[in-house]
Amino acid sequence: MSDTKIRVGNAPCSWGVIENVEGERGGYAKVLDEMAATGFDGTELGDWGFMPTDPDELSTELAKRNLKLLASWVSVKLHDPAEHAASEADAVRTARQLARVGGPDNLIVLGNDPYMDPMRTLNSGRLTPEMGMSEAQWQVFAEGANRVAWAVKRETGLRTVFHHHIGTWIETPEETARLLAMTDPEVLGLCFDTGHYTHGGGDPLTGLKRHADRIWHVHFKDHSPAVAAQAKAEGLDAVTAVGRGLFCELGKGDVDFPAILAELKRMDYNGWIVVEQDVLPGMGSPKESAQRNRDYIRSIGL
Repeated sequence: MSDTKIRVGNAPCSWGVIENVEGERGGYAKVLDEMAATGFDGTELGDWGFMPTDPDELSTELAKRNLKLLASWVSVKLHDPAEHAASEADAVRTARQLARVGGPDNLIVLGNDPYMDPMRTLNSGRLTPEMGMSEAQWQVFAEGANRVAWAVKRETGLRTVFHHHIGTWIETPEETARLLAMTDPEVLGLCFDTGHYTHGGGDPLTGLKRHADRIWHVHFKDHSPAVAAQAKAEGLDAVTAVGRGLFCELGKGDVDFPAILAELKRMDYNGWIVVEQDVLPGMGSPKESAQRNRDYIRSIGL
């Protein structure tokens, strides 16, 4: 057994419960049953309404399976000042649920609404600086992020992390670093996602070291170099690339997870590692994939 304080969770997106995706979704009870059966200790909340919104009911469901609630993605539209109030309200509503059910160490995971900007989605993985935000847009974006994070802290005591994500305004390493530099480290950290960082043009081990003091949450996601090369050659957009298996099962892509885990331990990281497999409808058995991913993480020492 390892003496690390790191724990391993999964997320409903590994069962096809993903923002903006049409298709069949397994009921939450089945997802939680399979998550527990495949050896995970905790879960993110998933899309609002997928799991029970009554905190007592959700607490009971999680306790039956010995699962801890640990975080929740919240889609926001920080590039649009007219959407800041709605983004804040959504984050605070979710944070109240997390605080009641998961406790004070839970995190809100902010991400700008994925794949909503056609230009960024089309050019994901091959973005140039000219495709980024203007100075004025950066100010609006950072102000929105700070506003939401401070509201979550004020209303619930929870902290917030921002998730850099392909097909959004914060995809590349440079964009990730700039957003962190423009936001308040007291309330806003980083959800570091190994797969998204790789496809955005970065080396995840370098990114981990660069942002060590702001990384409060980690997503383990692998990245297929073959699909990435195909996406570049054919000009595929982000959604199509993901559908073709861009984010493959752990250990089958080009992310060096043993090195990532070693660095997290060296950093004395004591948060969660969450598997996000992005198993879309029709892509295969989520339970079998979850088991292979958990077995892989065990094989590297966790």
